[in-house]
Amino acid sequence: MARYHQHTHGFTLIELMISLVLGLLISAAVIQIYLTNVQSTTVQKSGSELQEASIFGLQQLEAHLRLANLGNTETKITDTTPNGGIVLSWDNLGLPSTSSTTSAMFLPYLTHTAGDKKWESNSNTDINSDQLTIQFTNTTGQTMFDCESAEVANKQRVIERYFLRSVTGDNSTGAVKNLALVCDAGRIEGTAVTGLSADYRTGGSEFIMGVDQFKILLGVQDANNQMMYLPSSTYTSLSGTHPPIIAVKIGLIVHGSTPIIGSNEITSFTLLGQSQNLKSDTTRKKLVRRTYESTTLLRNARVVAVSSS
Repeated sequence: MARYHQHTHGFTLIELMISLVLGLLISAAVIQIYLTNVQSTTVQKSGSELQEASIFGLQQLEAHLRLANLGNTETKITDTTPNGGIVLSWDNLGLPSTSSTTSAMFLPYLTHTAGDKKWESNSNTDINSDQLTIQFTNTTGQTMFDCESAEVANKQRVIERYFLRSVTGDNSTGAVKNLALVCDAGRIEGTAVTGLSADYRTGGSEFIMGVDQFKILLGVQDANNQMMYLPSSTYTSLSGTHPPIIAVKIGLIVHGSTPIIGSNEITSFTLLGQSQNLKSDTTRKKLVRRTYESTTLLRNARVVAVSSS
């Protein structure tokens, strides 16, 4: 009687293990490619947000800075020049002592450096932010617009201040807040300043979103016709005759709104030559942050140096 042997074919244990390992390797490679693509996409999106909010916003800020001192017959401006384009003191407003707006009331609205007395500021770094206040008169013969998009009639005198505050509706609870660079615009009419926010820490229109730090330096021309940049507090404390202000240097630390995945967040920065560290906050999301610096020459505050040979 013939006997038939039926052979069963299948995977050996080694073959099964090799198949599982290969499957895991392929899966890991696919996941890695996916995560890399997601990370690249989030970084690119955040970078695009930074470009739109920061670069375009910075260009608008520069355009307004170039208006400083427009309409003033005095082009050599200091912290005591009446109607001076950079508002550093009560004297710059050129208002009489009988003005309804007093120097004490207006102190918080002047250009300030972090740490100035009787003035508070916000930032998301270990150094507080600055405030920049400018003024100009519309002498173009046409209607202009201030930084809050309000019409400026011919011969109207405008005052604008730029500072950091929390965005409207911000509910963050950590040390790092959702801040924006805002502009608060008003008018100087008769013997009073009108239109500025009643509380210098609030109000204004959000100008550039996602700003962690805002710093300024004043560009001055010394007696040897050399250019140097000083914080406003250093400038106002100089002894003797103060050199004319001919430029403003702006520094911003800005972040995108799209969280990034799998990347180390940059927390240390150098802005206008000063080292700064992001505040410690375990609740914050990882975001792309960049620094921007810009120098604007004040076209209405030029000083011409004449030398004889």
